[in-house]
Amino acid sequence: MVASRVVGVVMGVACVVAGVVLAVVMLVLFSNNKKETEEGGIMSGRQKQGTNTNEAEAIDFLGRYDREAGQMCNKFMEASWNYNTNVTDFNKRVMLQQQMIWSDFHRTKWNEATNFAWKNFTTPTVRRMFSFLTVLGKAALPRDKLKELTGLLQEMKTTYSVAKICRYDARLRRLPSGDYDYDAEFEADDDNQIGCIPTLPLEPHLTQMMANSRDPDELRYLWRAWREAAGKPIRQKYLRFVELSNEAARLNGFSDAGEYWRSDYEIDGFREEVEELWQKLSPLYQQLHAYVRAKLVEKYGEEVVPRRGPIPAHLLGNMWAQTWTNVLDITIPYPGRTSVDVTNALRIQGYSPLAMFRLAEEFFTSLGLEPMPQTFWQRSMIQKPTDREVVCHASAWDFCNGRDYRIKQCTEVTMEHLVTTHHEMGHIQYDLLYRNQPFIFRDGANPGFHEAVGDVLALSASTPRHLQSVGLLGNVDDSYETDINFLFAMALDKIAFLPFGYLMDQWRWEVFSGDTTSSNLNNRWWELRLGVQGVSPPVPRTEEDFDPGAKFHVPANVPYVRYFVSFVVQFQFHAELCKAAGHEGPLHRCDIYRSVKAGRLLRNVLSLGKSRPWTEALSVLTSGRTNKLDVEPILEYFGPLRTWLESQNRGELIGWRENEAIVLQVTRSNASLITGAVLAVIALVLLVALVIIAFRRCRRGGNKNFNTASQGS
Repeated sequence: MVASRVVGVVMGVACVVAGVVLAVVMLVLFSNNKKETEEGGIMSGRQKQGTNTNEAEAIDFLGRYDREAGQMCNKFMEASWNYNTNVTDFNKRVMLQQQMIWSDFHRTKWNEATNFAWKNFTTPTVRRMFSFLTVLGKAALPRDKLKELTGLLQEMKTTYSVAKICRYDARLRRLPSGDYDYDAEFEADDDNQIGCIPTLPLEPHLTQMMANSRDPDELRYLWRAWREAAGKPIRQKYLRFVELSNEAARLNGFSDAGEYWRSDYEIDGFREEVEELWQKLSPLYQQLHAYVRAKLVEKYGEEVVPRRGPIPAHLLGNMWAQTWTNVLDITIPYPGRTSVDVTNALRIQGYSPLAMFRLAEEFFTSLGLEPMPQTFWQRSMIQKPTDREVVCHASAWDFCNGRDYRIKQCTEVTMEHLVTTHHEMGHIQYDLLYRNQPFIFRDGANPGFHEAVGDVLALSASTPRHLQSVGLLGNVDDSYETDINFLFAMALDKIAFLPFGYLMDQWRWEVFSGDTTSSNLNNRWWELRLGVQGVSPPVPRTEEDFDPGAKFHVPANVPYVRYFVSFVVQFQFHAELCKAAGHEGPLHRCDIYRSVKAGRLLRNVLSLGKSRPWTEALSVLTSGRTNKLDVEPILEYFGPLRTWLESQNRGELIGWRENEAIVLQVTRSNASLITGAVLAVIALVLLVALVIIAFRRCRRGGNKNFNTASQGS
């Protein structure tokens, strides 16, 4: 009897093990079979070529492609614009349909391009065009997976764009412990919880509140609530999106999507080069960090901001702590001296968003560059509509026909948005200057170049002398104090951003490569934020959270290292344009406004588009002195500020101790705790029941087999 039971148990365990093994084997076989039989997937490899050596036929093909691609691209851009400026299910369906048509076009042209033995052609321009055409991108995926990928992308963007939170209400939504009831906006189970209808979107409400509030409790609430609404819901979608993106990259001959992204820079060792640039810039950032932290300690006290630890991320005036310009009022070195924040002047003088755009355009035309086309003013969305949902994130649009260019921006009358206006118009200026290139070359020399153009002009447009010349500042003196105030304000934008611009894609590259997995997705994000940037979450984070997803570029799948590159290269541009303009004196005082010579140099570089590698474009800019990214101009620009910061930071810790971060616990309501406990018990009971049922069924099967085997013997 005992022996029979022992054998039954052994057989039962064996059955479970065998079942698991069988399931794994079947899964592997199914996976392999699926890979072999899936229709539509194309293993394109990198820059595949065929056997047709007729270069004249190839040039004729490129001509047809150029005409057809412009038309197809225009249809997709129109559908995408309609959705982004009016977020509806109908517009989303139309956009996804056009995206599939656009992808089908790419696949068709890829098939034609890869028939040519293009690597042996004699014309360098022709070879370069084919080198881009023969990388298929995400269109290499099977059609069903391509539809899934594009659908996931739009779902994530929509979640982000329409996310709203409840208003902070400290009086009504307090728990008996005194802490704020963070769960009240999601559930209202008892009298202690006050439910609400979320009404506050990121733009303009949350952005303004994060910029202007100096209440740590309110800022902590806004910080957490936005991540609950925008980041957390897309976590699982993003993991699937990563799988599909990696599959597409591998079909194109890359190891993962991160390597595919980095290929845009056309150099070996790009990742290592970015790391080297950051290491050279980090000491300046750490000086700025130490000074701002000390000022925040003065404002909030050491119970809120640790004197030697990382800065709590909700206190820096920005939802992501990526720029710190909105805390200038509590950190400015010399209060009462000239400040370059002209927000009040813009409002007092009655500037509208349209007037801000006209002001930015006038800077470009003063250099002899292009005015905005009439269609730009007729079709752009430069204010947030009140009658529909839109994707507010500022962006510049090229409609691929050489005539239609637009900006989508929910403009507020602030200094920050004036700079953003220059930035976005810089994209359009770049588009205009390379519009006569073939379609394939109508892009930036590298993604960072495109981001840098508008910022280069903003470096001049932000100087006190320039702001005085356009009537936004009164009397400006050239005192040391004015210089430091100006450089400090610029550093809160340019230098504070550098670690965030660096780490965003460090994190994504690790996710794509598999070094960061679903088990440490959010934890790794905060390891980087703490280690590289020196900021900490104001409340505890877990793997249920997905804080990277609360930043637009993650759900929208926009590579981010381009901004880090742009913040380096824009100062290289600035230094060279200042030389062309004949500027003498400190680099930070240079204003290239009305310099036709500087405009001519900029035109020569930008009109190349992507027809030449970016290293050659940089060589044109520097008259052959360098073709590499170089931090010396940015260090020269901020040199006087660095010296001043070092003198101010005597006695301060330069850097931060991660273990001294102040992360306040979130007290949950009793109802939430009880609900969580009940759900946990139910889940445990169900799990035990399933195990018992499975075990009994498998054991009966095992005993039956044992008895049959005994009888047969």
